[in-house]
Amino acid sequence: MKYNKRQKAIILLSDGTIFHGKAIGKSGTAFGEVCFNTGMTGYQEIFTDPSYYGQLMVATNAHIGNYGTHKDEVESNSIKISGLICKNFSYHYSRDGADASLEEFLNQHDLFAISDVDTRALVSYLRENGAMNAVITTEVDNIEALKKQLADVPNMDGLELASKVSTKEPYFFGEENATYKIAALDVGIKTNILRNLAKRDAYIKVFPYNATFEEMSAFNPDGYFLSNGPGDPEPLKSARTLTQEILDRNLPLFGICLGHQIIALTHGISTYKMHHGHRGINHPVKNLLTGKGEITSQNHGFAINKEEAEIHPDIEVTHVHLNDHTVAGIRIKNKNCFSVQYHPEASPGPHDSSYLFDQFIENIKNR
Repeated sequence: MKYNKRQKAIILLSDGTIFHGKAIGKSGTAFGEVCFNTGMTGYQEIFTDPSYYGQLMVATNAHIGNYGTHKDEVESNSIKISGLICKNFSYHYSRDGADASLEEFLNQHDLFAISDVDTRALVSYLRENGAMNAVITTEVDNIEALKKQLADVPNMDGLELASKVSTKEPYFFGEENATYKIAALDVGIKTNILRNLAKRDAYIKVFPYNATFEEMSAFNPDGYFLSNGPGDPEPLKSARTLTQEILDRNLPLFGICLGHQIIALTHGISTYKMHHGHRGINHPVKNLLTGKGEITSQNHGFAINKEEAEIHPDIEVTHVHLNDHTVAGIRIKNKNCFSVQYHPEASPGPHDSSYLFDQFIENIKNR
């Protein structure tokens, strides 16, 4: 096997800490908030998930790329992370059904990535000190200049990113003659959400992040959906106005992740930036209505205020995260509305929470 000499690379955190690695392919530099995902599989879905827009992704699984890539295993039309950090990068893959190697996929989307990083040490550091901005680069002799550039990268707290990933024009998904019509607000929607709704006999019209109620209601939908997405939910004023109008009419409404946070904000419940967030496909959640546990896929750096949710007269907390007891789901007592902080559409899995899509369709039927 031919030996290729690889360029040295570093991770420079905003607090000045440095971790070392090597460039996977070309030289380069990438900035963003560094965070980690604990999933053992699903790297292609992670990289294309709009909720990760602008983030440097640390993969905690020791091997990345070993099963290649497939054209159908994407959550959007492009890579959304700003850079990849991993331990062992597999330039070759062994899956018969793969279309290409991960190296080819990254090159196609012009993503800078580094490997040979002590990811266990890096993740331990982030768990101790919190998610923060960072730069990955092959400019290993340019530390002081990089520190100045890094200081200018905006913090995720207060940052509106939905407009960066949302569709510019409305589009349709599913069969036009389906039984149900759903209007979805795209603040970073994942393709597998649309697949799950279409699989349940729904025809979906997807609207830009700043769509009005008048625009969405003109589709004459049976229900409304608020998607996942990146950034701080607080700046999304138009989405909150839209949500309030849907709630005022008591129309069926379902929110996931960022959509869940928008529904909470509409009820006066505040949100906050988490220490290092929840990102992985192995997070335990308890359904307080049934008493059952669920293993869930999660990807969020913000959460809603639990104390405010618990004392709110119109809110019932329906799900909690069992690791840190943060709110994982709510329902509005006097409205046809519920939401969860995690991802029931999880691809590649787990699928414990897919019943939530059935619940949404049942709400539409009952209305």
